[in-house]
Order: sequence, then structure tokens, then C-alpha cells
Amino acid sequence: MCADCGCSITEHSHSHGEGHHHHHHDDKMSTVHANPQLNDKKTVDVIKKILDKNDHEAAHNREHFDKNNVLAINLMSSPGAGKTTLLEHLASVADFKFSVIEGDLETSRDADRLKKKGVEAYQIQTGSACHLDAFMVHKALHHIKTDEIDVCFVENVGNLVCPASYDVGTHLNIVMVSIPEGEDKIAKYPVMFRQADLIPYFNYDIKKEKDVAKKLKPNVDILEVNINDLESLKKVASWIHFKLQMR
Repeated sequence: MCADCGCSITEHSHSHGEGHHHHHHDDKMSTVHANPQLNDKKTVDVIKKILDKNDHEAAHNREHFDKNNVLAINLMSSPGAGKTTLLEHLASVADFKFSVIEGDLETSRDADRLKKKGVEAYQIQTGSACHLDAFMVHKALHHIKTDEIDVCFVENVGNLVCPASYDVGTHLNIVMVSIPEGEDKIAKYPVMFRQADLIPYFNYDIKKEKDVAKKLKPNVDILEVNINDLESLKKVASWIHFKLQMR
């Protein structure tokens, strides 16, 4: 996690806001004891200021999307779960036009892959930052033709922790889970999956994970996705199209 953005404690502070803050005084492995920063009021105040500024910029980004009648979707997952692959294949089945703001620590490989599919894509190289923030997305918007698209995907940095704490100005969150990650990711990263509006899975028995996801967010939509199954891709495109019609 970033050494300078405070994302190592934002999950705790956000949980506090959601009424999930717990003190386990008898548990030596509790979050408070494990992270001394949480007892430092100055550090917490700095993080709050960072998040407040970010939220203000995120609202500005949303206004920009709304002004251009664009549905913005934050696409999140662990590294290698298939975010770019999903977008590559959506390009051939979607009945809406979309662009992508790509976030990675280094290289422009993902943006280059999408451009080869005819998708407008702009790469953000975050360096050491393990997530995108609203300011990064705002700069990228100057390079996206929002007046020519219906949907703008923000493909966040591969990470199931920090992106959950930073509003980037989108309307919806899609969080992906893939087979190699195992069947415990939703339970282990609840903050991320509480924010999800759609959870696409790739090809495995997901009954247990569906149950966990529904407990965290009863109204979350879940779709099984296989890039070799055209109909499953069309279901994702239809879900996004439905959300477009609801605006």
C-alpha cells in the first residue's frame, strides 16, 4: 500500500463511518494495536483532509460525466483478474460506445491492448500509488472525448484494498473475482465488495461466494462471465445498457 496516501488506514476510518468500528481490547491482534497510526490524531486528521479533497474532486468529475450524459463505471479487482480482458471482449458485443481510463503502476500495455480493439483509452501511470484518485481521473478526462461516448470505464489499479476508499467520480462500481484468487476474497475484503454494484466471476462454482456477497450487499448483481461464452459477455453488456437506460 502507498506510504504517503494513508490508504493503510482509510479502510478503518471508512468502516468507522459506516458503523462497523469495533474495539477488541482483549485481542492483541486487533487493528488498533496492529497499526499505531490509528492512535495518532494528526495522522488521522491528515487522511481525512486527503479524502475530503478527493471527494470534492470526485463530485466535480461526476458533474462532468453527467453534463455529457456519460455513465462512468469504476472497474476494480486484484491484479490479473481480467479487467482489461473483459473490456477487450465487451468492445465486440456492446451496443454502446465506451472509452477507458487505465490505471497501472507502470507501462501502457493495457491501454495499448484496448486501442488495438478500436477503444479510446488513456493510460495513467501511478508510479508507487496503488490506486487511482479523483485528481488523476480528472486529468485523464481532458484526453477523453466524453461528448462522443455513452460509457467511460475507469480501470483501477489491481488491488482489493485501497481503491475501495477513493471515490474517483464514477456512478457505478464493478468488482471482479477470478478462479485463481480462491473462494475467500469477498469475505477477506468486505469493504471493496460492499461498494460493488456488479460482481462478474470467471467460470467457477460461486454459490458460497454469492451467499457471502449477498450478506454484504443484498442488492448486488452477480454475473458469471467466461470470455469464451459470448452470451455471458452479452449479459454484462446488457446490464450496463440497462443502467444507461435508467439514467
